[in-house]
Amino acid sequence: MSLLQVDKLTMRFGGLVAVDAVTLEIPPGEIVSLIGPNGAGKTTVFNAITGIYEPSAGGVRFAGHETRSEFCGSVAVLLLLTGFLTAGALILLCNIESLWEVVITGNYQYRQVFQWKPANIAFTTYFSENSGTRLILPAVLGLFLGLAGAWAVWQRSRRAPEVAAHAGIARTFQNIRLFNQMTVLDNVLLGMDTRLQTRFWHAALRLPLFWRERREATSKAIEILRFVDLDREVNQLAENLSYGHQRRLEIARALAMQPKLILLDEPAAGLNPAESQALMELIRQIRERGITVLLIEHDMQVVMGISDRIAVLDYGEKIAEGTPAEVRANPAVIEAYLGKSDAST
Repeated sequence: MSLLQVDKLTMRFGGLVAVDAVTLEIPPGEIVSLIGPNGAGKTTVFNAITGIYEPSAGGVRFAGHETRSEFCGSVAVLLLLTGFLTAGALILLCNIESLWEVVITGNYQYRQVFQWKPANIAFTTYFSENSGTRLILPAVLGLFLGLAGAWAVWQRSRRAPEVAAHAGIARTFQNIRLFNQMTVLDNVLLGMDTRLQTRFWHAALRLPLFWRERREATSKAIEILRFVDLDREVNQLAENLSYGHQRRLEIARALAMQPKLILLDEPAAGLNPAESQALMELIRQIRERGITVLLIEHDMQVVMGISDRIAVLDYGEKIAEGTPAEVRANPAVIEAYLGKSDAST
């Protein structure tokens, strides 16, 4: 059974088709590379998998399930509450002028205490006498609009990055995205947020759960930093790290989420050959921890050296997939990278 299934994924931005019916299956325990020329749609695929983009067509299944939040009782309550509030607001809006005349103006006396009891009677009488188009129709229309609007918002929020994170998908970014003014340790601790039970009231009241999870999280974070060889930089600000170490810190933060699948977006970009070799070893060790790896990379030595399988995109379409040897010899891949040979020369 595949851990990740990307089924005919399509991403459209206006008239531009960035990804066109891409299908990809990743079994657990593999290192799979997604390669292709610049602009081929690789990062767009990552963004769709992790919930940053909502696919225009197709689907993404992780561990046998759609990477979407499930419908539950609390969602139903919120939808109904939104519908009733919208219905009430529309009723008042449709009757505001008449209500003001009957309730406020009719019970106001100059320099006298406002007559609340008669006003309440006038309010009740107004709706009892005008229960047709002034009450029922706005109520039905408002309930429909409220439910429809809330449903549309909820549908869009179902495939959000936090949903993918809770499911067990972590990622790094092509352009490093660290919290530069925070320490190395704090950056990793932030990655643990989805796995912690502490809530703001535990922290505000300094309850035992807060202190216990703080000790446990710190211990795990230091272990992860030791794994990526950054344990000597625990108290350094992230901005003070070298470029290669910043890349490793971003991987450490992703590992702190305890993922089943980690997506690495050009992790070797900007690294020297020695750092690239060390990165390859780190990725193998990540796989040995039982974490499946999907990476985008332009360094072919890294790709060919660690990948079990490679998928190739070109202009948003998947043009090849197979072992490194099969992809290296594929004419379509050679053409995508080197261009067509000129038969006339």
